[in-house]
Amino acid sequence: MEGASYQRFPKVKIRELKDDYAKFELRETDASVANALRRVMIAEVPTIAIDLVEIEVNSSVLNDEFIAHRLGLIPLTSERAMSMRFSRDCDACDGDGQCEFCSVEFHLRAKCINDQTLDVTSKDLYSSDHTVVPVDFSDTGSGFDNPEDQRGITIVKLRKGQELRLRAIARKGIGKDHAKWSPAATVTFMYEPEIHINEEMMETLSLEEKTSVVDSSPTKVFGINPHTQQVEVVDPEAYTYDDEVLKKVEAMNKPGLVEIYAKEDSFIFTVESTGAVKASQLVLNAIEVLKQKLDAVRLSEDTVEADDQFGELGAHMRGG
Repeated sequence: MEGASYQRFPKVKIRELKDDYAKFELRETDASVANALRRVMIAEVPTIAIDLVEIEVNSSVLNDEFIAHRLGLIPLTSERAMSMRFSRDCDACDGDGQCEFCSVEFHLRAKCINDQTLDVTSKDLYSSDHTVVPVDFSDTGSGFDNPEDQRGITIVKLRKGQELRLRAIARKGIGKDHAKWSPAATVTFMYEPEIHINEEMMETLSLEEKTSVVDSSPTKVFGINPHTQQVEVVDPEAYTYDDEVLKKVEAMNKPGLVEIYAKEDSFIFTVESTGAVKASQLVLNAIEVLKQKLDAVRLSEDTVEADDQFGELGAHMRGG
């Protein structure tokens, strides 16, 4: 219908929030928006990662390319990535790394001088910008109890006499170009399930039959109340849409005993960050990137409408 508005106003409810983990509900929208948000978080939110490595000395057992690859996969704190320029768009430098707008320079110098094996880790990387450093996984709550596990991400191990010296340039990028720039370890969403139990029909079952219905679910979705002996929904979100309960009900010739629907406008998101940005900031940055993309689409539609209205004049005004 011409002039009809399909505008919706999504709502978000935070369930759990940590530095590297977030769980939230997204309601009153559809799967296209939910999936767009998921894909943007994985592949379109910019971060900073090492992109250029100049090896000065490498007498370790790993070749130069191997070390360069390992350096690129080390997550770097990327709070300022949104405000940085892409190196391909920067007009203030020639891409050599000496630029405050698009690059951060790192140095690493390590040499083993005794018989003890030397672990070269991400903590041996020295940054020219204190806001862009390798992610520190030894913070409280990270799960590291042994001090040996708090030494950073291992890059290479050196024996006596071996040495590694290098210069590295970190740049802004997105996961769509290379996985090293992806800020998300994993992003998933599921439809929120709506489970209905026919209480009258359930009362006709024996305790053994009720137990078989509860046990038919691979996950702990249902349980039996010890006082009323009634089947109850314990954790609806544990349901994995495996249909095992529905198959069991059909086999018992009790159709309608349990009905399960997916709420098509309600989604439960789980977000895990690599540590480059906090999980909460990852979601906010993804929304900002998605808004920019939608603005670009709207601008494109306006341009097409101008061409239709003004013909060659509209195309000439755009330089076409």
